[in-house]
Amino acid sequence: MASYVLLLKEFENDESVIYKFGPNENVMGKIELNKITRKFSELEGIPDPSIPSKFYFDRAAQRLAVCLVREGGIFPERTAFES
Repeated sequence: MASYVLLLKEFENDESVIYKFGPNENVMGKIELNKITRKFSELEGIPDPSIPSKFYFDRAAQRLAVCLVREGGIFPERTAFES
C-alpha cells in the first residue's frame, strides 16, 4: 500500500519546529518536534474522523526525524513522506 503525507512548515526556532501534516492541504493536523529532547507532539489531530490521524502523525514524525538526523537539522518549508 502506498502512502503520502504532506508537511508544511508553520514555525521554527532553535528549540522546535512545527508543521501541518495530512493527506492534502485541506485536511491537516499539527506536529511539533522539540529539537533538544527529540520528542514529537501532536498539537492538533486531523479534523476528519474518517482519516486515521495516528497513521499520518507517525509518518510525519518519520519524515521530520530524517530531516533532523540525516539532513543535518535542515527543515524545508514543504516536504512529504512517500512510500
